[in-house]
Amino acid sequence: MWLILGFVSAALLGLYDVSKKQSLRGNAVIPVLFLNTLLCSLLFLPLVVGSSMGWLHAGEVLYIPPVEWATQRYIIIKAFIVLSSWLCAYFGMKHLPLTLVGPINATRPVLVLLGAILVYGEQLNALQWMGVVCTLVSLYLLNRSGKKEGIDFRHNKWMLCVAGGALLGAVSGLYDKYLLAPVENGGIGLDRMVVQSYYNFYQCGLMLLMLAIIWWPARERTTRFEWRWSIVCISVFLSIADFVYFYALSLPGAMVSVVSLARRSSVLVSFLIGALVLREKNLRSKLVDLLLVLVGMLFLYFGSR
Repeated sequence: MWLILGFVSAALLGLYDVSKKQSLRGNAVIPVLFLNTLLCSLLFLPLVVGSSMGWLHAGEVLYIPPVEWATQRYIIIKAFIVLSSWLCAYFGMKHLPLTLVGPINATRPVLVLLGAILVYGEQLNALQWMGVVCTLVSLYLLNRSGKKEGIDFRHNKWMLCVAGGALLGAVSGLYDKYLLAPVENGGIGLDRMVVQSYYNFYQCGLMLLMLAIIWWPARERTTRFEWRWSIVCISVFLSIADFVYFYALSLPGAMVSVVSLARRSSVLVSFLIGALVLREKNLRSKLVDLLLVLVGMLFLYFGSR
């Protein structure tokens, strides 16, 4: 069941990426991201209120238990990690083709696995190492595809933003395992709904500060902000995708590496829409790169079973 939920989350994440691309084209990044965090927070605020007022009860799927400050500080750390990842990813997504960004983001499971080796002392088997090799080769081929569009991975600042976002996203995935794992397994044992709701609240507060201090004073000299309904879709698709993701991780036997891998299949949705709707270029070579990423994901999946 948890694996199926991972793929459901992936489909929603693909639509989330497309919504981001549509919202960011020629638009100011900081207000778009602020509205994203604000709308996500507004989606969860009624659940927090309903839980505290007794309208929702323990054991119900949407119930959010009360949390102490000792717990909140761990969630604040997650908010900083995720927000840093999003800032990098949003700026990169704005300036790069979706069919190039998607396959790069799909390499995050490899970063999670490598991080699991360093942080949790996990060992990779032969199939998992083959998946790592396939992913590294795909990155080399993606670099060649990018050069055909004048994008050099090593010297393009927006590509560095995407890479930074992917790296921080992998850090967030490893931190999720620590937050949600039971105490007897070395984690903190936080409730998944507590993590998802409160880190959105903290992100919204951080983005409000950035909006007020960085963007608002310089708004007349930088890219102007334009309201688009796709901004609402960002928050809706992301909130539901994360809800399904955290629920999958909370189920018995769920493996963070496999769920993270399943979520990365979202690249199929974003790639198809980038090709068929946005009419992006150089699709044949990018398709080969994407297929290699997917082969690497399959190796990781079968090696993790």
